[in-house]
Amino acid sequence: MEGGAAQYNPRTVEEVFKDFTGRRAGMIKALTTDVEDFYQQCDPEKENLCLYGYPSEQWEVNLPAEEVPPELPEPALGINFARDGMQEKEWLALVAVHSDAWLLSVSFYFGARFGFDRADRKLLFNMMNDLPTIYEVVTGVAKKKVKDKSTVSNHSSNKSKSNSKAGKYSKPQVKDEDDGFDEEEEDEHGDTLCGACGENYASDEFWIFCDMCERWFHGNCVKITPAKAEHIKQYKCPSCSNKRIRP
Repeated sequence: MEGGAAQYNPRTVEEVFKDFTGRRAGMIKALTTDVEDFYQQCDPEKENLCLYGYPSEQWEVNLPAEEVPPELPEPALGINFARDGMQEKEWLALVAVHSDAWLLSVSFYFGARFGFDRADRKLLFNMMNDLPTIYEVVTGVAKKKVKDKSTVSNHSSNKSKSNSKAGKYSKPQVKDEDDGFDEEEEDEHGDTLCGACGENYASDEFWIFCDMCERWFHGNCVKITPAKAEHIKQYKCPSCSNKRIRP
C-alpha cells in the first residue's frame, strides 16, 4: 500500500495540512471525476474494502492493513457492501462522510504523535475547516449554501445567456465596465466552489457549468478548454456523463 506513515511523517502544522489537502484531493477525485472507476472497484462480492487517499493526490480502493494496530488510522471498512443496496448518490454521500472523518483522524493522529499543543491543534483545525468537506463537494451542498446567500449566485448560473453561445460556460465572470456588476457581486462569486476539486473560484480561471448537476467546474479539472466549450451546446461533467441506470 502506498501511503504509510513509515514513508511520510509530516511533523509541522503546515506539513500535516499539506498531507490533509493531498489526501482530500485524491478522495474527491475518486468520488467525482473518477467515480465510474471507483464504483466498479467497489464490488460487493469482494472482501471488506476501504477508500484510501494519499498525499500525492491519488486514491486507492484496497483491503485494510494487516498489522494491528495499523501505522495510521484506517478508513471505514466495507464501503463496497452497501453499493448495490443504496441509490448511487446516497452511497457516494455516505462514503464521503466517512472519508471526511478519516481525514480528520489521520491529521490529528499526526498532531498527537508529534506533540502539537493547543494552539497548533486549533490552527490545524481552522485551516482544514476553511475548506469544504468532501461531503459538501460530492453532494453539492457547498454550492447550494453559496447560492442561498444571495441572488447573485443564482445570477451566476444564468448570467452568460446574453453573452456566451450556450449560456452555460465561460468564467463566472464578475465585474466588467459594461456589465453593471458591482464589487459586492464579485466577492459573492469568489465563494463559488469547483464541483471536482472543491476549491474556490478565481477571476483568472476558466470555468464551465454542468447542465445536469448545476455545478461549476474548473476547466482544468474536467479537461475542457475555452475553445472546446465554444462547441458545447449542453455540457455534462464527467460524473453526470458516466451515470447510467444501475441494476
